[in-house]
Parts: sequence; structure tokens; C-alpha cells
Amino acid sequence: MREQLQTSARAFWSIAPGCGEIRTEPLAGVEAGTARVDTRYSAISRGSESLVFGGHVPRSEYRRMRAPYQRGDFPYPVCYGYACVGEVVEGSPDWMGQSVFCLHPHQDRFVVPTDALIPLPDDVPQARAVLAANLETALNASWDGAAGPGDRIAVVGGGVVGLLIGALNASLPGSRVVLVDTEPGRRDVAEALGMQFCAPDAAPTDCDLVFHASGSPGGLATALACAGQEASVVEVSWYGDRSVSVPLGEAFHASRLTLKSSQVGRIPPIRAPRWTPRRRLTTAVSMLSDPRFDVLFSGESRFDELPRIMPGIAGGAGPVLCHRIRY
Repeated sequence: MREQLQTSARAFWSIAPGCGEIRTEPLAGVEAGTARVDTRYSAISRGSESLVFGGHVPRSEYRRMRAPYQRGDFPYPVCYGYACVGEVVEGSPDWMGQSVFCLHPHQDRFVVPTDALIPLPDDVPQARAVLAANLETALNASWDGAAGPGDRIAVVGGGVVGLLIGALNASLPGSRVVLVDTEPGRRDVAEALGMQFCAPDAAPTDCDLVFHASGSPGGLATALACAGQEASVVEVSWYGDRSVSVPLGEAFHASRLTLKSSQVGRIPPIRAPRWTPRRRLTTAVSMLSDPRFDVLFSGESRFDELPRIMPGIAGGAGPVLCHRIRY
């Protein structure tokens, strides 16, 4: 049995719209410059991973949407994901026993080059570190927004990325960040992360900066209505192959609003000369020493349960935030 575990791995594959399975496949051997990681936790993204699971990746984005260490091709079958945390159990002595984060699909063990691994600082627990990819996205979006001290900021959409964006911007001196969401249960989470909370019908106006992260056309309309004169709305949601109606009438032109896309695949130009993706991800991992981020976990399941629970989570069933997978 021990020999079998060393030469095979079990991975989650999306095989049809809303359907997945766990497959056993060969595990590569460890060579110089690589390491074997035994996974302890992974996490499900309610954003792009849900679109992949549902088969909503546009053909034009097949290449750009590929995740590191993805296997298979869109639409199906595809092994996709990017939030694994585990321990190095085979490799060079300086890596042995190290807790690491890796942008890898859901899999119980894997072998990758060591430069794909981000070591966890001692004050970042494995169970919280699965938020690293989401926090990296939030960090990139915050750079795109370029908020300053004292700004009035609205975040429309209280999913994991929206809440992380709000938390980062709430740390600016004198800033006032309001989370706008249709789910009243988000209030406690928002307040724990330093934000105020309101429903869309009470959303603020005249904001200096607005982030939209709800993934819905209605949320985007709310975000535009929150923006003050000459303000920017940073669009963090990605809609896959869905068409979205944007209300560019009303006060959009008179207020001279800017609607700006944000995508983690590119570092903003003002930082690109100094920042690399690895530096950005390493920074996100280090920021997870903050225990307040534990409020973003709404459930945990065993890896073997993933084919059963994934349809509900990807479909938005219940007040799910980050659902963690335990190995």
C-alpha cells in the first residue's frame, strides 16, 4: 500500500457541466529541483472555478484561463483549481517538512518544481493559507483601485474576494469602507473585517472608489450608482460566457465615471517593473497571519466528498463563503 501511495495520486476532475469525479493517476518521480507535497487542505473558488465546473469558459479564453498544473482542456474533462496547502515529504533536505502553498488543482499529493512552492511563515496556519490565491486577487484589485487615506469606498458583493478587498482597503488611515450585499448574514463578517454593511437599497452614493465583486449585472448597476463625480468602478467579477447588461445611461457620462477591469493575470503597469507574480503571492501568504480572516470559512468537507458537494457550492447554494477541503 505504501508503494502504491508513492507512485499514484487522486485528483478531482470536472467531466461534464455540474459533474465531477476523483481519478487515480500516476505520480511523477521526484528529481533535482522538484518536491513531492502531501496535501493537507485545498479550497474551492466560487468565482472562476465555478464557471469552469459549469462549462462557462468562453472558447476565446481557453488559453488565458489555464491554471498552473491544470490537466485536460476546456471545456471537459479538466483538472482545475489553484489553492492547495500541504507539506513537503520528498525532495532536497532544505525543503523537507516545510509547509507550503501551491497554485495546484485539488489532489491528494503532487510533484512540482520547488519554485512553484511558497513556504508558509510560522504564524500562518495551513488551514488559513488556502485563502492565498483569493487574497492575491484582492491585492491586485486594490492596486488597480489605488485608494488613498480617507477615501469613501464601497465594495459591492460580499463573496470571499469582495470581503478581502474590503479588509485591505479598510486598513487605510481614515478610510470608510461599506460592504453592499443582498445577504444580511454578511454583516457580521464585514464588521469583523473592519467594514460597515448595508443592503443595496441603502447603498452609499458619492463614493471615491467602488469595487464590484458580486458577479451579477444587478450588482454592477448598484456599483455604478455608488460612484461619485469622476470616480472609478473597478470590475473584479468575471462572467465567463454570459452577456451582461451595463447601465451606461443615467448619470454615467455626466458623472464622467471610469469602469475599469481588474484581473489577477496581469500586475498593474505601475508596479510591474518591481513586482513579480511570486513576490505578489508571497506577500499575500504572509498577510494571512491575521486571524480575522478565519471568518471567511463557511464549511469544510473531506476530499472524498468533493464530487457530491461541488455542484451545490459551484451553484451558489446557501450562504457559502470559502469552503475548505480536508485531506
